[in-house]
Amino acid sequence: MNGAGSLLPVVIVVAALVIRTAIGELRRPGSTRRQWAGATGGPAVAAGGVAAVAVAATGWPQAGATALAWAVLVGALVAFLVGQPTNRR
Repeated sequence: MNGAGSLLPVVIVVAALVIRTAIGELRRPGSTRRQWAGATGGPAVAAGGVAAVAVAATGWPQAGATALAWAVLVGALVAFLVGQPTNRR
């Protein structure tokens, strides 16, 4: 399926993340800034960029421009995960 129909899952995931973030911010003001602060660090941005390029490059032949929406979503989520502090000891 190519076109706007395949954008619907991306929109649903982004909407769910926005709602989750908004509820967390209402419960604990400032939590969103603390939670996403690590995603702007160098290693997190690099990992997110590599993931986004990989998704865009592999998805473009099949999904066309829709692959770019998936690439942005994947890049942001990878940057978020890489930027999270670890509790390993």
